[in-house]
Amino acid sequence: MTRELYTEYGYTSLNHYGEELCGDNVEITVDDGWTTLVLADGLGSGVKANILSTLTSKILCTMVAGGADIEDCVDTIIQTLPVCKERQIAYSTFSIIHVNNQGRGHLFEFDNPEAIWYHQGRCCDFPRTQLQVFDRRVYVTELKLEEGDMVFVMSDGTIHAGIGQVLNFGWQRREIKEHLDSFLDPHMSARAAACMLASACNDLYLDQPGDDTTVAAIRLRPRMRVHVMVGPPVSKDKDQEYVQAFMADADKRIVCGGTTSQVVARCIGRRLTSSMDFPDREIPPIGYIDGIDLVTEGVITLRRLLELSEKYVSVKDLSPKTYSASDGGSLLANIIFEEATHLKFFVGQSVNPAHQGLDIDITMKLKLVERLAQNLRKMGKQIEVLYD
Repeated sequence: MTRELYTEYGYTSLNHYGEELCGDNVEITVDDGWTTLVLADGLGSGVKANILSTLTSKILCTMVAGGADIEDCVDTIIQTLPVCKERQIAYSTFSIIHVNNQGRGHLFEFDNPEAIWYHQGRCCDFPRTQLQVFDRRVYVTELKLEEGDMVFVMSDGTIHAGIGQVLNFGWQRREIKEHLDSFLDPHMSARAAACMLASACNDLYLDQPGDDTTVAAIRLRPRMRVHVMVGPPVSKDKDQEYVQAFMADADKRIVCGGTTSQVVARCIGRRLTSSMDFPDREIPPIGYIDGIDLVTEGVITLRRLLELSEKYVSVKDLSPKTYSASDGGSLLANIIFEEATHLKFFVGQSVNPAHQGLDIDITMKLKLVERLAQNLRKMGKQIEVLYD
């Protein structure tokens, strides 16, 4: 049986040192199994570059996702972009990935550094065909990606990294590929991989980027359906039905909350045990139920997860996107951020007697789940929230 695949994406941007706005822009559209990602690099830096790259990425993403020919796309960009008064040119480079969940599609490149293809555990180059569009040379690649493949596109801030500082001639493309071969974990999400490469560029710039720098990546990976239960239903008579739905059709199952875990253990006829380890003194210890992949405490752990999700979705945050700690919040983040592609939340609205007199109520839990779902959608996850 063929495994269902899913196109995962993510990117990280570094602003030119001293600039509030980034001269690069990434636009992403997902529609009917197709993912369209456009990375545009506007001329110069600051406000003008930001306007050029934003216009370019939005126009191209809309047109390519809608099935327009690349010739029409380039013509529209030429006719649309404002002209720089100083240099008398309207200029923005771009890279476009248009691919479906079977890894079939196209890559279009105009004056950005050549894309890097991570395939079967190492970095390699795509075969490219040159296409003359008016007076522009656009390179076209037919994509036939396999499970585990990643595609990296980037602005020229990557190959300029370290010029005049750590390196004489910048970070050569060959060296970038060697870095990825050495440090890229094939199980990393696209977001984590893009952040890892952008962080290396920032190190070469000594934390003061001399150019806007953006790395975007897609990864073709198996679908991972994760069910998360964060509360039992209001009516105890529905416990068995609710837990039965929670246990069905999932690759991994997570239970958050002491009372919730007791309900699940009772309904599936398994024993609930608790760990006595406190890897993080601010986060309650995890529990164990046979058949459940992770059991955590409720509101406090969800608060930590929300905090981690805010950093994860920030395209400017360079902290690692994988979590090595063994506390409940970190374990939860690894499964939900890095492993899951499709998430279904079972949000029971039963009032927990243990919370009486505390600054915790059902409204707080619902708001936590709502904000978390918003951030997960920004990560490209498919989210469903069921209330009972």
